[in-house]
Amino acid sequence: MEATAQEVDAAVRAAHEARGALADRTVRAAFLRTAADRLQGAKDQLVEAADAETALGPVRLTGELARTCYQLRAFADIVDEGAFLDVVINHPDDTATPPIPDLRRYKVSLGVVAVYSASNFPFAFSVAGGDTASALGAGCPVVVKAHPDHPALSELVAAVLRRAAAEHGIPEGVIGLVHGFEAGIELIKHPLVTAAGFTGSIRGGRALFDAAAARPVPIPFHGELGSLNPVVITEAAAAERAEAIGTGLAGSMTLGVGQFCVKPGLVLVPSGAAGDGLVKSLTDAVSNTDAGVLLDHRMRDNFIAGVAERAELPDVDSPVTPGSGSEHTVSAGFLTVAAEKLTSEGAYDLLLEECFGPVTVVVRYDDDAQSRAVLSRLPGNLTATVHLSAGEAAGEGRGAEILAELTPLAGRVLVNGWPTGVAVAPAQHHGGPYPATTSTSTSVGGTAIERWMRPVAYQGAPEALLPPELRDDNPLGLPRRFNGRLER
Repeated sequence: MEATAQEVDAAVRAAHEARGALADRTVRAAFLRTAADRLQGAKDQLVEAADAETALGPVRLTGELARTCYQLRAFADIVDEGAFLDVVINHPDDTATPPIPDLRRYKVSLGVVAVYSASNFPFAFSVAGGDTASALGAGCPVVVKAHPDHPALSELVAAVLRRAAAEHGIPEGVIGLVHGFEAGIELIKHPLVTAAGFTGSIRGGRALFDAAAARPVPIPFHGELGSLNPVVITEAAAAERAEAIGTGLAGSMTLGVGQFCVKPGLVLVPSGAAGDGLVKSLTDAVSNTDAGVLLDHRMRDNFIAGVAERAELPDVDSPVTPGSGSEHTVSAGFLTVAAEKLTSEGAYDLLLEECFGPVTVVVRYDDDAQSRAVLSRLPGNLTATVHLSAGEAAGEGRGAEILAELTPLAGRVLVNGWPTGVAVAPAQHHGGPYPATTSTSTSVGGTAIERWMRPVAYQGAPEALLPPELRDDNPLGLPRRFNGRLER
C-alpha cells in the first residue's frame, strides 16, 4: 500500500484545491458535526476493524471513538463561536505616541496540514483525531499519513469523512490519505504543505521535525515525541495513604498495557517505612495485573529488550519483573533504584528514558535534596505529578515548592491524581518542553486550533474592502476587542 511520490503529490494538490470550500465557517462547522454523526453511525464496523488490527478491545475502542466524535463536535462549537479568530480592531489615535493608524487584526488559515497518525490511539490520534479535527476547524484541508498498525481502519475512517464532506458540497480531497514510510517523507517536503502534526517516537518525530526545518520554506512542525511523566510522592503523603497511592500508580502505569503517552514512567518514593508500604501496595497490585498484547511485535521486542537492559544495571531491583508473557503478550512490572544513582550523569541515565509499555521506575530518595537533584536531570515532559498529604495540600510543608519545581518540566502539572486520561476541555494543555513536544502548543483541547493559523493585520484598509470579520458593524457577530474594549 506504499504511496508513490506521484500519489502523495496528487493527494496534497487535491487538498490544496479544496481550501475554498472550507472558507465558510458555517459550512465547516456543519461538516465537523456530520463527520461525528457518520462516524458514530458506523461504530460497529469501525470498532470491529480497529480491534482486528490493534487488539485494544471493543470497550476501549468504543470509548475512544466516542471521544473522537466529541472532539469533532467541540471544534464545531469553537468554529461557530469565532473567538479563535482573535479579532482586534484599533481606530486611529493621533494623540498616542507614536500615533496609531487604523489597524485590524485577525487570524487566517495556513493551508494544507500534514497529519501523522499515532499507533496507540487509532481513533483519537489518527485519521479523524485531534490534529485533523482542529485543522479542519481552522479551515485547513488535511493529508493524513496512516499508521502502519491500522491501515484498513484508516481507509474506512477517511471514507466516512469524505462522505460527510460531500454532504456539504466540500470536495472529497479535503481529506487525503497516504501510506508508507517514504510517503511520510514526501509529504513533509511537499511545497504546498504548510504545517504538520505528529504523535510518535522521538527518533521518527525528530527526523520529520528536521526535514520540516530544512525545507526551502520551513514550516511549523507540532510533534509529540516522548515523555517520562515523573511523579513525586512526599513522605507525608506516603505515610498517610500508601496503599491507595500504590494501587493508583499500578492502575495508571498498566492502563492500556502501558501504551499511553502520559504513563507515569518514573516515580520518586521516599525511603523508609512509609515508602516501603507504598512499594508493597504497588507490588501486590501489579502482580495481579494480567499480561497484555502490545500494538505490534516491534513494540513488544523493544519493550522486552528495554526492560532487560534496565534490569541488568547494578543495584536495580525488580520487585515485579516486567517482560515477556506468552508468545504474544507482555507482563507488567516495575524496577527500583536508589536516587543517588540518578543524581549525576552515567549508565543509569537509561532509566531517565521512556520505555513504552507496562513498566515504571521507582526511585527511592532519602531527602528533599536528592529528590530535587533527580528532577533537575529530567528532560521535558507532557505531565508531572505530585502526591501530597492533606496538610501539604492545605499549604503546609513544601507543596508549593514542589509545584514550582515541577512546572518547568511539563505542560500539565497534577496534584493527587494520575496523568493517564487527557480530558478534551478548553483549559487542557497536552504538550510540554522538548522532547515531549517540538512546540509550545497543545494537541488536545480547544486551543489546539491555533496551531494551524497565522495573524494578519490590515492597516488603513477602506471598510468596503475589509473581510467581514474586521468591519466595524461586525456583521458576523464575532467576539472581538474593539478599541481596547472586549466585546462578546
